[in-house]
This record gives sequence, structure tokens and C-alpha cells, in this order.
Amino acid sequence: MERAEDAGVYKLTDDLAVIQTLDFFTPIVDDPYSFGQVAAANALSDVYAMGGRPLTAMNIVCFPIKTMDISVLKEILAGGLEKVHEAGAILVGGHTVEDAELKYGLSVTGVIHPEKVVLNTGARAGDKLILTKPLGTGIISTAIKSGVASASAEARIVKSMATLNRKAAELMQEAGVSACTDITGFGLLGHASEMIDGSDVGMVIHSAAVPLFPEAREYAERGMTPGGLQRNRDFRANMVTMAKTAPDYLADILFDPQTSGGLFISVAPEKAEKLLASMHREGIPEAALVGEVVAEPKGKIVVD
Repeated sequence: MERAEDAGVYKLTDDLAVIQTLDFFTPIVDDPYSFGQVAAANALSDVYAMGGRPLTAMNIVCFPIKTMDISVLKEILAGGLEKVHEAGAILVGGHTVEDAELKYGLSVTGVIHPEKVVLNTGARAGDKLILTKPLGTGIISTAIKSGVASASAEARIVKSMATLNRKAAELMQEAGVSACTDITGFGLLGHASEMIDGSDVGMVIHSAAVPLFPEAREYAERGMTPGGLQRNRDFRANMVTMAKTAPDYLADILFDPQTSGGLFISVAPEKAEKLLASMHREGIPEAALVGEVVAEPKGKIVVD
């Protein structure tokens, strides 16, 4: 694959392909067990974004053994293992190095039928766009690090980030969709831009329909924005047109780098409502129709 897909796919036989991905990062929450859960769910997400099923995982650890108690690492690994098991996968090992800064994540191998791979390209004019998790984890994580986030805001984003995209991926495969990506470091508009970059379609995002964490607006307006957010805005500025009436905080949230965000799915209009209803019925209550794919303007995103 020559485009920036969410994971690598290698066809083994006519009815079997493997999906390979990895991700790891520094802690974004204080509790070690929760950090392990979030990091593992985030790494597993790329397999789900392509419609696959995780099969095996390996730990990736950088740990400051001279300055941090080993019990912290045990809690992180336990949190990660729980999510690997929840995904129906098996942990088969890993690698640890000593480092001044703690980092954790997974290398994941998944499987899929070669004809059922869901790419982040392929959106068609007329498709509806579904987002399965709220936005704002990067902004709220920044507020947590600054000591100003409420306990309820932290609990909400930890629960969301630790939630696997497994059920959303299964329902997506059952429905049959045009394209999908997961919303992570480039933010919603950054990943949406990847989906249409160089294509013959564009997107319209209805900002009022996009699910947001309640505190994201407040913290964004107070300047609690991660460094990657502005880089995301600068990189895709030529592809995105914000409505003149849209407040600055909204653009911040739509470009906010997410950790273990939801799936962003492009699906034929006749399938969209049924897929959304099945998600709500199967425990994904915040999934929402947030826009559509349009023929014009090509290669552009309009936020109204």
C-alpha cells in the first residue's frame, strides 16, 4: 500500500491476510493500570480500523528502573494485558529497555480476509460519516497535566480511551462500508483530510453533530491545548474551511490529537441509519452521524 493506511496488510493466501501495527507513548493519565489499558486499546485500534481481528500482541516498554518502582510497571502491564484478553488476542512476549522516560504500548498482529480489508480511502460522494467516540481527549489530558481538570472529566476520558473499538469494527464489517480510519494523533480533521487527500471527493462536517466531551470547550477556551494541535491545524489548513461563525475553540477540538479515539466511518447513505442504530443498541451510545462525503469541493473539508 502506497498511501498512509492505519496499518500494514500482507496477503498470505486467497482467504487470509495479516495486519501489523504498533504504537507506544508516555503516560497521559496518572494511574498506571489505567495507562496500560489506554495504551493497549490505542495500539489495538489500528487493526479494528481496517476491519480486522487482533490475534497476537507484544509489549513495548521503556522504563526508568533506577528512579521508578517496578510495581508501577507491573500495574501498567496488567492493564495492558486485560485489554489484550478483552480483544480476544494473546500476549506472546515483548521487549523492555531502560530509559529515563516511561513509555508503553504494543505491537499487534491481526488477521482479516483480503477482500474485507477496510482502507481509509474509498469514500464515495453521498456517503454518510459516522464518528463513534467523543472528541477532546488531548485537550483534557493537557488540563490533567496542568492540574486543572476535574475528576469527572478525567474519569470520562479514561473510560472512553480504554474502550476497545472492537464492537464498532464488527458492526462496520457486518454492514459493509466504503472507508474507515481511527481518530488518533492527527485529530478528526487531520484524519478526515487523509481520507480525501488527492481524491475526487470532499467532506462536509456538521460541527453541531460532532460528539464532544463536555469539558473540552472550557479547557480549550482557557488555552489548555496540546502542542500537536497547532501542528495539525497548520498542516491541513489548506484543506479545511471553517464556517465564519465557528468559534476558535471548535477548530481546536476538531484538530485535537486524540488517544484511542473512535472510528470514523464512511458508509453508503442507505446503510448509515441502520449501522448507527445497531451501534446504539450494542453499547456505543455516543456514535453519531457527523457529515457526508460530497462531490465538490474535491479534496476539501467544509465545517459548517
